[in-house]
Amino acid sequence: MRTISYLQAINEALDEALAEDEHVFLIGEDIGVYGGGFGATQGLQEKYGKQRVRDTPISESAIAGAAVGAAMTGMRPVMELQFSDFITVAMDQLVNQAAKIHYMYNGKAKVPLVMRTAAGSGTGAAAQHSQSLENWMAHIPGLKVIQPTNAYDAKGLLHAAIKDNNPVMFYEHKLLYKTSGNVPSEPYTIPIGVADIKRTGDDITIIATGIMVNKALEAAEIMKEKGVSVEVVDPRTLVPLDKETILRSVKKTKRVIVATEAVKNSGFSAEITAIIAESDSALDLKKPIVRLGGEFVPMPAQKVLEARATPQVDSLVNAVEKLMVEIEA
Repeated sequence: MRTISYLQAINEALDEALAEDEHVFLIGEDIGVYGGGFGATQGLQEKYGKQRVRDTPISESAIAGAAVGAAMTGMRPVMELQFSDFITVAMDQLVNQAAKIHYMYNGKAKVPLVMRTAAGSGTGAAAQHSQSLENWMAHIPGLKVIQPTNAYDAKGLLHAAIKDNNPVMFYEHKLLYKTSGNVPSEPYTIPIGVADIKRTGDDITIIATGIMVNKALEAAEIMKEKGVSVEVVDPRTLVPLDKETILRSVKKTKRVIVATEAVKNSGFSAEITAIIAESDSALDLKKPIVRLGGEFVPMPAQKVLEARATPQVDSLVNAVEKLMVEIEA
């Protein structure tokens, strides 16, 4: 098995999907000659032509509207929004149209589109280019929401998203593009709605999403040296959510931290916390659930402030240590 970057895994999945199914096409700003805002579509227009890798004007509403219409007529568009923040311009097309058409047409119409977008902080891109808004989409019935956190998951889940007959919101964290992992050279799919235990442990469960999975793994390694065994659960998809895997881990460790980069206020960490609280596993908890999330502020551009606005590895280490101290006391 080869080692390739997260970005290469995305590019490879798109390449394979275009080759496999003539109904698949890409649409977005600068995805052709330029190769996409972060390079995910590099070389694909040259290989498949301008009809299947379509550059668009700077209009997210037009991109989403065209994708919805094409999907309804039997195509499988993969639309790219350069930054997830720009989804706000396409909310009507995605939230009021793509998400609801199958239901409102009594199942007679399908909208098999994928929205790929780069999300999250860490690049100093400031408040309009660094948000984590995936929780918005998870709130909308009819949309599936995916957040792959490594190269292997990115390729397999993107293939699954493109083959799915529902609109799928596919979030790629900007800092993950340069990370690398083992990825098969052949096409493969990972089932949507199946969580992954990225690290097994016995003392505390960290349920993390997006970039926080990688930070949780770093924190777990630090805590191992201090004699604490941390289990890291990656939901991988917010909708549908694999509640069973989450609750099994909670029942085993009986101590939980939920970590997301998105603003903590009304964030997805609250949804996961509520699911645990409403389950039988809540009766086994030794201490209250700890939530970590972004500060309730617009994302700063200045690097130090940006880091302070979102949970970091030391935030997770401190949370684990405090939880363990309270338990031992």
